[in-house]
Amino acid sequence: MGIEKIYLAGYTAQPPRREISKTAIGAEDWIDWEYKEDPIQAINDLKEDGWKVVGLELEEGAQKIADYSPTEKICLVLGHEVTGVPEEIIKLCDDVVYIPMHGKKESLNVSVALGIALDRLRN
Repeated sequence: MGIEKIYLAGYTAQPPRREISKTAIGAEDWIDWEYKEDPIQAINDLKEDGWKVVGLELEEGAQKIADYSPTEKICLVLGHEVTGVPEEIIKLCDDVVYIPMHGKKESLNVSVALGIALDRLRN
């Protein structure tokens, strides 16, 4: 599984921006990305084009990401750093997966969660 495109939606910083360039170390120049103001419309458009939408969220009924077998075309949805994926977006997801954690804390930084998820889903 390779990354075809990254969609940024809602209240999300977008390149060009100094903080993004510093963190991404130039990756924002070679990864195709697009900003969509309305994430619901973006998801519906992707679903119409045959993409399976998979939310990454600690949600009742979610499947461990290690046990998930992705299809060829998936759109992985990550949410806000603090509040996660909004319920109206979860309802649009075909599947929801989560990253099991040990200890008392049950959240990860979004960029860390994305890195773990991409690694798990490409295997």
